[in-house]
Amino acid sequence: MKTLIKLMVLLWPLASAGQKAPFQLREEQFEKLPFGAVKPAGWIKRQMEKDMRGFAGNLDQIVPELVNDPIYSGRLHRHSKAKDLGNLKEGDIGGDDQYKWWNSETQSNWRDGFIRNALLLDNAADKKRAKDYIDRILATQDPDGYLGIYDRDLRYKFVSENGELWAKTTLLRGLLAYYEATGDKKTGNGIMRAVDDVMKHYPVYRSNPFFAGKEFSGGVAHGLTFTDICDEMYRLTKNSRYREYALFLYENFSANFSFEKDIQWGSIFDPAYKLSGHGVHTYEHLRPLTVAAFSTHDAKYKEALGIYLKRVQQATTVTGGPIGDEWIGGRKANATSTGYEYCSIHELLDSYAGLLQKTGDHRFADKIETLFFNAAQGARDPDHSCIAYLKTDNSYAMTGPQNGGANGDRKQTRYKYSPAHKDAAVCCVPNAGRITPYYVQNMWMKQGDSVLVAALLGPSLVRTKLNGTTVTIHSVTEYPHDLGLVFKITQQAPSRLVLKIRKPDWAVSVELDQPYTEEDGYIVIRKRFQKTGQVRLKWHARVADRQDANGAHYFSYGPLVYAHPIPALPAIGRVYTPQFKDYLYTPRSQKEYKYIDDNGAFYTRGNLQVRVREKDTGALETITLIPIGNTILRQAAFNR
Repeated sequence: MKTLIKLMVLLWPLASAGQKAPFQLREEQFEKLPFGAVKPAGWIKRQMEKDMRGFAGNLDQIVPELVNDPIYSGRLHRHSKAKDLGNLKEGDIGGDDQYKWWNSETQSNWRDGFIRNALLLDNAADKKRAKDYIDRILATQDPDGYLGIYDRDLRYKFVSENGELWAKTTLLRGLLAYYEATGDKKTGNGIMRAVDDVMKHYPVYRSNPFFAGKEFSGGVAHGLTFTDICDEMYRLTKNSRYREYALFLYENFSANFSFEKDIQWGSIFDPAYKLSGHGVHTYEHLRPLTVAAFSTHDAKYKEALGIYLKRVQQATTVTGGPIGDEWIGGRKANATSTGYEYCSIHELLDSYAGLLQKTGDHRFADKIETLFFNAAQGARDPDHSCIAYLKTDNSYAMTGPQNGGANGDRKQTRYKYSPAHKDAAVCCVPNAGRITPYYVQNMWMKQGDSVLVAALLGPSLVRTKLNGTTVTIHSVTEYPHDLGLVFKITQQAPSRLVLKIRKPDWAVSVELDQPYTEEDGYIVIRKRFQKTGQVRLKWHARVADRQDANGAHYFSYGPLVYAHPIPALPAIGRVYTPQFKDYLYTPRSQKEYKYIDDNGAFYTRGNLQVRVREKDTGALETITLIPIGNTILRQAAFNR
């Protein structure tokens, strides 16, 4: 009888979900290119090389006890205890169960970034390290295909917090990138067996993978992003069962209790609901909803996606930074009081990339560029290999607490620059190593067999086939710091090409040396090119005076948001190794400025000149604003 009751509890959500949608794939506008088809160039490549000499290439030396924990080979069992991760746990929700799986996230997200950087940069030593890691991980796979962190007494048998699907998702992303770039059959076979093992033990519509009781279960909620793996498996195999499984996962998650309820069906269609969850979950969960919406013709899913996107926008600052400090809590974005987590920056960028690929809507590319060039670059230390766990657009101190503790919370440690942030959680640094390779992969896409799309702009090198002909295009540019681009084209033989170049929303006009048309936000060139050729263009912009939802004013030019830099005094915090340290910053002096209507803002030599009013004295001053990505302490938003 007890077994029957337990079974009824586990299966109850399957009968009560109320939103079972018929599976039917929707048409997707663009095709994602295989990982490795797009390589970085110019300043993006130089930054990736710097990162690999720094935190992205050496996290195993910075926090060896976390990265070298044999969690995938040693396996967690019923009597496993939570390890001491070295974090303060201040403000964390939930018990020790979440800490049992944390190292799998740290390791696999870091390895994902490491693998992608190594392959894109074509560094022989780093590629060998990546291959050695792949071989070690595949050696942990059981004969039945299981690849994960749990022993047989626990796996697939959970009724509370666990990291089963999350540990697999973070691991398989890196393996998928390696397989796509190298074609290694052993890796591909291992991935296939691991995914099949999940689908066998959590059968579609006949299991309840997201049942976790009524306690906090952040790892279970992270596991919804296993839809990332399903989407990639469909792209690689064209087997629709993977997409049907993704739809099932979203519906099952919606049917179960979760603290991370922002994405759940009932929350979306509650008109009074405001985003309240852990920011990273909220933004990564945009992907499962997107995949589900493109796996059914049920119009309610398209409506749900629109509602959710509007809510995300309300939680996003002008720089693209989404509230993630750590909980959204029903707030709207604020330049000074809402911080964004580097994990949230990466996850929202990846979610927008999926929407760009599936919808072809150029506006998602604008959002990606805003996020990557401003919030993401602006949370990096320009002088040291470390990043901010949390950052605000207006950043007046980076010593741990938000703006030096101005909000009264002096126990906070995340507002500083670190190569690890071990005192909080080693999650943001791994994601900072992932974000640039993910941006690079999505710079170019295809539309059918004949159209190549320059979706995200910047220096890059793409190699693919159009109508059976190998085409290579080198994008030569300092974009976004310069608005001119040259596309150098090389192909096997003369042929007619269709090249689509996204026209940014901020562009007021374009100079182009080829005949073109404008279609749905894209510049379209249809031309027969010789074996070599080029396209030269230059966007024209004007200074934009933009207001956020609170009435604060930002200044931008092209894709970049500009800020007034505040001179800072650096101090060394925790020392991990002689090379890797935490850095804290306090203002040398601080003036706050107010917005005036007659500000005369103009662009000159990469900076903006703006007239403002000094807050304390009321004096008018002309100040220089620089790209926010080049700042540490800054004022980016100006109130009246």
